[in-house]
Amino acid sequence: MFQATPHPKSPAKFTVAGLYAIVDTSVLGPRDLGDAVFAVLKGGANVIQYRDKSGDQARRGQQAELVKQLCRQFGRPLVINDDIALAKAIDADGVHLGKHDPSIVKARQVLGHNAIIGVSCYNELALAIEAEKNGADYVAFGSFFSSKTKPDAVNAPLTLLHEARQQLNVPITAIGGITADNAGSLIAAGADAVAVIRDIFDRSDIQAAASRYNPLFIDQ
Repeated sequence: MFQATPHPKSPAKFTVAGLYAIVDTSVLGPRDLGDAVFAVLKGGANVIQYRDKSGDQARRGQQAELVKQLCRQFGRPLVINDDIALAKAIDADGVHLGKHDPSIVKARQVLGHNAIIGVSCYNELALAIEAEKNGADYVAFGSFFSSKTKPDAVNAPLTLLHEARQQLNVPITAIGGITADNAGSLIAAGADAVAVIRDIFDRSDIQAAASRYNPLFIDQ
């Protein structure tokens, strides 16, 4: 099992771009979390999100701390899914908020000016415009393709990225059923980052799977 070595937090705010790897513990299953995160970072992931929907707070804290230390070693930001308190407790770089989570203003009050705050905007440009006005650092749209992780997610059209690119100044992340084979169309339409779970963490070689995304962003 890979062991992380503590590193100090970078004082600068990161920009969300490139491969945004979502480490979902339900997808990882019995595989070692540290090994998986190390592999995806070595493969070129620019942003890591820790996502765990269990109620085991002690385990979540330990896992998030491990992921943070790995991110520090690679100089990459860690964003916590949904949980502002956990992000604060482990001094993560930020949090990603959904429609049922606390407000951007609340997250900023707890996490501070330099925190990365992302917001799920589903298929609604109006939500993204409002999120940007309220201080979001990036917005996420989706699902653009069928997703096993969220099979009931709303569908977002490719044209949404074109429209968002013209009206927003914050980075745009696309999510939902994304693979290295279909991500190019999203990037061409205006996505600054693609958020991926299964096309990386369902693979036997996580590092190789992550590295397939790097050439897609060369011209960005």
